[in-house]
Amino acid sequence: MAEIVDTREAVRQRYAQAALQVLDDGRAPSCCGGSSCCGGGAADPISADLYATAELASVPAEAAAASLGCGNPTALAELRPGEVVLDLGSGGGIDVLLSARRVGPTGKAYGLDMTEEMLALARRNAASAGTTNVEFLRGEIEAIPLPDASVDVVISNCVINLSTDKGRVLREAFRVLKPGGRFAVSDVVVDGPVPATLRKQVELWVGCIAGALERQDYLTQLEVAGFAEASIEPTRYYSMDDMGDPLASAWLATQPAGEQERLGRAFFGAFVRARKPGPLSPPTAWPPRR
Repeated sequence: MAEIVDTREAVRQRYAQAALQVLDDGRAPSCCGGSSCCGGGAADPISADLYATAELASVPAEAAAASLGCGNPTALAELRPGEVVLDLGSGGGIDVLLSARRVGPTGKAYGLDMTEEMLALARRNAASAGTTNVEFLRGEIEAIPLPDASVDVVISNCVINLSTDKGRVLREAFRVLKPGGRFAVSDVVVDGPVPATLRKQVELWVGCIAGALERQDYLTQLEVAGFAEASIEPTRYYSMDDMGDPLASAWLATQPAGEQERLGRAFFGAFVRARKPGPLSPPTAWPPRR
């Protein structure tokens, strides 16, 4: 239990610091964890270039600056006018604001975050954007403060991997979804077994991928939570070169060629889809992707 509390507090402090950095001077924090990350000053390979220029132009600069995600779930979730959307770990609010635009005035977008500083930043961004069909809630993604069957779509951006109880997060997402509702999140996933030493190096490099689930484990936990039609679609692979860590690169060079290739693509950003069984909402069926 102490380890869970310590991990949650470490995550809270990390994201509070990121929010304060944006609030204080508007500088974008990096998802990378180490001093040598991102190739020593290049664009962050985790969170760079995830949003189209038009999307970034439609939200306050501070919302974009505070984004520490690994994907763009709002673009991939096929949101429709009138839907209710919930963003787990909404941070500075970029995905909530983009979702609100997609669902329109007859829809609504909730953002859930446990960090007061991020909530303050998100609410300021919503006010600056003049967006009224949004609501930011304080709470933990393991205990969502919304009623059963109250949302159409659950999104998230590189946050579920940070939870120490991912099974509970998925069960909560299932609970708040309406029958036929969609789970559509960006997350970091591991493909197959990875030596503990290498995994530790990668997780030190990028704090936001600590605790990433293996692909099959993710699919299994979604099924156990009650979801159907689960799929995982890679969107961006993270190479050892991205890390800029000579120790990790040197270790990888000692492995057989086939293993080097596999491990070089073992960590990736992905779009994770699933559906709560039940009738699909009109106007169109939501197609799962394999």
